Amino acid sequence: QDTFAAFHVNRGLVSKYLKSLQIGELAPDQPSVEPTKNEMLVKDFRELRATVEKMGLMEPNKLFFFLLLAHILLLDMAAWLTLFYFGTSLLPFVSSLLLLTISQIQASWLQHDLGHLSVFKKTKWNHLLHKFVMCHLIGASAKWWNLLHSQHHSKPNCYHKDPDTDMHPFLFTLGKKLSVELGIKKKKYMPYNHQHKYFFITLPPFLFPTFFQCHTFYIAYTKKYWVDLAWMLTFYIRLFYTYGYLLDTKTLNSLISLHRMLESCWFVWVSQMNHLPMDIDYDKNLDWMSTQLLATCNVEQSLFNDWFTGHLNFQIEHHLFPTMPRHNYWKVAPLVKSLCAKHGIEYQCKPLLTAFADIVHSLKCSGELWYDAYLHK
Repeated sequence: QDTFAAFHVNRGLVSKYLKSLQIGELAPDQPSVEPTKNEMLVKDFRELRATVEKMGLMEPNKLFFFLLLAHILLLDMAAWLTLFYFGTSLLPFVSSLLLLTISQIQASWLQHDLGHLSVFKKTKWNHLLHKFVMCHLIGASAKWWNLLHSQHHSKPNCYHKDPDTDMHPFLFTLGKKLSVELGIKKKKYMPYNHQHKYFFITLPPFLFPTFFQCHTFYIAYTKKYWVDLAWMLTFYIRLFYTYGYLLDTKTLNSLISLHRMLESCWFVWVSQMNHLPMDIDYDKNLDWMSTQLLATCNVEQSLFNDWFTGHLNFQIEHHLFPTMPRHNYWKVAPLVKSLCAKHGIEYQCKPLLTAFADIVHSLKCSGELWYDAYLHK
């Protein structure tokens, strides 16, 4: 199936493990596609995937990813050297903070590539470097990320199935249908009609320092990811040893807290611009391509946008081909657009600032729908 093909690099190896689960074959007169799915679109998308593989677009450019890692390590080193050579006064402190934040967020984009097995042909090398980048450079669990992110890709924006929608209804109300449903039920955990205002001071600055920071350790401990925990400890040992040599405890804690908050803001705005303004609903059991296109949109390409978002401005292509190396997204984009046009599927692409504004606009609309349903049952 398309989901299976999307997530596995070595399908032949995985198929060997699946043979024990096979219970039979479909009879010749039985349909191979469920009624809720577009059979022609399924066929055309599989042809597109075969074309993409023949074009070599699933092959990684190792030099590209080596340079990405090199610039992350250089930024990380520059953050420390700034304090070492220029002292710990305000200007060097702020400069170091910005360099460290940029290094961390770029490491987040690189670990994303490694988690999707798109950097090396061999899965084990992706997993090994993923632990180095995610656990040692960032201080979070690689397996924790894989657990949550795979669910997100399987059913993006599907309530109860995509963990990224778990903020509904406790912090925000999301999507038109879910917001109206919540209002009719007279449920109010937050003043949702003001959620587009309190969004700025809640999710962006505090997702990393609070929820992610606690949740990654909680999952790693409860699921006994001992290797990840050991790698994660090396991040904190390195951080406290190197920066603790230069900064007092209070200033060091400020550096860690502030860089996590800045990193969180950067991550949230980039990650939500592609999904939050899109359709959020219960699972409709659609075909792979329809499921992904309903939940994702793109941001215009530029050298800055590609770097700033870690190529997640090509969110549509990334969701259709999760294991594709990010440097090839722009090559497959015209083929995806053509297939969308053939089947009448909307392919959304926006300027970066418009995409940011749409996050706030979608929250405002959802809050208004909830408020109207809450008052007028």
